[in-house]
Amino acid sequence: MSTLWEYILIFLAAATPWLEAIVVVPIGIIRGLNPFLVSLVAFVGNLLTILLVVIYYEKFEAWRAKRRAKKGIETQEQTKRQQRAKRVWNKYGLPGLSIGGPLILGTHLTILMALALGASKKAATWWATVSLAAWIILFAVGTFYGFNWFTN
Repeated sequence: MSTLWEYILIFLAAATPWLEAIVVVPIGIIRGLNPFLVSLVAFVGNLLTILLVVIYYEKFEAWRAKRRAKKGIETQEQTKRQQRAKRVWNKYGLPGLSIGGPLILGTHLTILMALALGASKKAATWWATVSLAAWIILFAVGTFYGFNWFTN
């Protein structure tokens, strides 16, 4: 039963912005959980919240615009993260932002930035899914074999 709770915690942690699956997967593997199940559960948890961002993006933008209008803000200063994402977008496009974004911004901010920069929901979701899967596989394999190499 305690193992089930660990997988539930993996799911919830992966779904939490700024924790991310690429942080949670190594922790779960080092804890001795099954690397495949940890990766799968973390992937589903992280992807679920990415899909929620995509689904509710327009509502978020409408709320943000209304809030800015209420405060009398006409232009918005870009944060350093947003400026970095814009540079990556201009240089590499959606694939570059989607692949590099999880390490720079995190998956949730990456999908949000991709949508804000004009990517279609379908393309942004596809690239985010591929990127998330690739990063999870890389971190899972690296952690599993790296940890085994250190412990043997």
